[in-house]
Amino acid sequence: MKYIILFLLHLSFTCFAQQYHFAAINHLIEQEVGRIVLTEVYQQLGIQITITPLPGKRAHHKASIGAYDGEIMRIYSYGEETPSVTRVPTPYYYLETMVFTRKDSGIVINTANDLSRYQVVKVRGVKHTQNITRGMENVTDTDNTAQMLRLVNTGLADVALTNKMDGLVTLRSLGMSGVVAHPKSLNRQTLYHYIRNEHVELINKVDCKLKELQQSGELDKLIERAEQQVFKLKANHTPTF
Repeated sequence: MKYIILFLLHLSFTCFAQQYHFAAINHLIEQEVGRIVLTEVYQQLGIQITITPLPGKRAHHKASIGAYDGEIMRIYSYGEETPSVTRVPTPYYYLETMVFTRKDSGIVINTANDLSRYQVVKVRGVKHTQNITRGMENVTDTDNTAQMLRLVNTGLADVALTNKMDGLVTLRSLGMSGVVAHPKSLNRQTLYHYIRNEHVELINKVDCKLKELQQSGELDKLIERAEQQVFKLKANHTPTF
């Protein structure tokens, strides 16, 4: 009888153990790397998570209203703009805001202010490109990276803005040689995991684990493996959207 009771208690604990649901931005390479890395971080903590890719604005809305427990990866300013979530203090990845233009365009962008002279496209709801183009009237939102690079390639837009890695991998997937990245990024920012304010204990646990992995060098290894996995997948897949 004793063992049956212990078994039932264990089963009950397993069934009702806390699981967390986070949003990610869909169709962005850095977010796909983050999904792999963060899942491993939580597995090492013995915590199960679910990650759902969504358009950027919808991901923000879901996390803000508490439909999800947060977002897997956003820049620092996201925490200032979203009071319902807390930034896990230790960053675990980074992005570079990069300009992509037609190879034969002759366009030179040295600073963000130079963007105002051209027709710019970016992915809707992505904070780093949203911030760098704030107040500009010459900016059009697209649904994904492949869509905006196609617009530049066909001459329907002058400049595409996205994370360097995201743009380069998508260009390779599309087999598009007429669009190139500028040699210098406009900005480089660290990326953070965001968790709803009510999960205080979880925030601390994840931060401690990230610090531990960072200090041991294991975080860099996790990131490298995740990047290779994503690159290999994307290299063999042409976007249809």
